[in-house]
Amino acid sequence: MTARLQYGTTAKVLHWLVVALLVVQYLIGWLMPDIHRGMKPGAGMTFHISFGLTILVLIVLRFAWRLAHPVAPESSLPPWQRLSSEVVHWLLYVLVLATTITGWLFASFRGWSVPLFYFMPMPMLASDNAAAGKAIDGLHQAAEWALLVVIGIHVAAALAHIFVYCDRIMQRMLPE
Repeated sequence: MTARLQYGTTAKVLHWLVVALLVVQYLIGWLMPDIHRGMKPGAGMTFHISFGLTILVLIVLRFAWRLAHPVAPESSLPPWQRLSSEVVHWLLYVLVLATTITGWLFASFRGWSVPLFYFMPMPMLASDNAAAGKAIDGLHQAAEWALLVVIGIHVAAALAHIFVYCDRIMQRMLPE
């Protein structure tokens, strides 16, 4: 399989769709009320979980697409930038997966059977367990903050390529 030099339309659509949903997801997460013992998920939590599951599906599709349709690293970049780009991209995949899966586990440990956008019930990944729920909530929060930091690094690097290096690296992921 030969790596291409540019991202295709499918890769771009999946990338930007995940970006948009992550923005929505973080906004919902920050605006929801705190979760307390005995609470049932309200509309905010239902949408937060639903968007999280949607992001999970999309990031798995994006990852599979990337494996099946590789894009060669930009040859004009210095080795340290190629390596750091690869590390950041893999961290993004790992952290999105970790954040979404720990969120789903958290809901399961809380005993919440939340329907996807009020339409389709999602399977529980675990049974009701308050201690495990508290632990997994800590992991979920750590993953979401780590993801936010790595997203910040990714965006800063993209902006550096536009405004500092003035190269065309960013054009590889922009719509044509």
